[in-house]
Amino acid sequence: MAAAALKANPAPAMVQTDQLAVLCKALADNLRLKILRLLKSESFGVLELCHILDIKQSLLSHHLKILSTADLLTTRREGNSIFYRRLLLVISDPFLSIKRSLFDNIDCLPLPDDQLKRIRFVHLERSRLSLSFFNRNADKFREKQGLITEYTHYAKNLLDLLDALALDTGKTAMEVGPGEGELLAQLATQFERVIAVDNSKEMLERAKNCIASAQRTNVQFILGDTTVAKKKNRSDLLIFNMVLHHISSPAKTFKEASEILNPGGTLLIVDLCPHDQDWVRESCGDIWLGFDENDLCLWAEKANLSVDQSSYLGLRNGFQIQMRLFSKSAQLAP
Repeated sequence: MAAAALKANPAPAMVQTDQLAVLCKALADNLRLKILRLLKSESFGVLELCHILDIKQSLLSHHLKILSTADLLTTRREGNSIFYRRLLLVISDPFLSIKRSLFDNIDCLPLPDDQLKRIRFVHLERSRLSLSFFNRNADKFREKQGLITEYTHYAKNLLDLLDALALDTGKTAMEVGPGEGELLAQLATQFERVIAVDNSKEMLERAKNCIASAQRTNVQFILGDTTVAKKKNRSDLLIFNMVLHHISSPAKTFKEASEILNPGGTLLIVDLCPHDQDWVRESCGDIWLGFDENDLCLWAEKANLSVDQSSYLGLRNGFQIQMRLFSKSAQLAP
């Protein structure tokens, strides 16, 4: 009778042994280790992973299932697509030390040149689709954005958050993707130098017109993205206002943001919380359906940025906006 009870309710040690065996099996494969390395700091869809690894979808799906069963991967639905990323490590995980050691070791391995080339292609394809949308709809930007929210709906909360930072007016502020220029014009009244960055020439022209109408002369305009901006520019405040969901690689953007920021600088992300409204892809050119706060924190951590204040604002149409502050240490690295 005791033996029957043991089978029905196996001891915790036995359960953990079984789970450890599943984990070890998942790690005992070269391709699965490559998948975990690829997902170091960002997520990819199944077809994107097939392209990067140059393998068939049926084979990839088999390995993704094994990694997921071992609690090494998690998924996120983006409309009709499933994106995979590494599971966030938590203190309560009984195999935390094993997984942390694994990730630390494989993350030190360089990615092969052919994979790096394919990753760049994936990012470029995402960016191309987003840029194409804005080039086609620059004159309808306000209308398209208004399908989700308008700047006026959250402007007071955003400006209150900026005021709370109490930044010196002599500092430099940079906005990536300034849209029609409403926030940009406000920044131009608060800071001695302001930089506007946009990879859409049409959208940048609209921001220029807004600044000209406001009769401000302290705004520099850069056609490009953070990769271009970081080459010659540094900032004390860097803002992505409802822009990150249009960017092909948010993780890469966080790293470049950290390079742009001066020591002690602040990164402000204003974007949507996760949602399932897939229609925004076609109607608004969105690549991502909002962001989980844990993902933002992970990208910030990997970019050596500290999590600061957060503010959340619910909208009447069901969307929710998150305003997240991240800071760069005032101490220069040795």
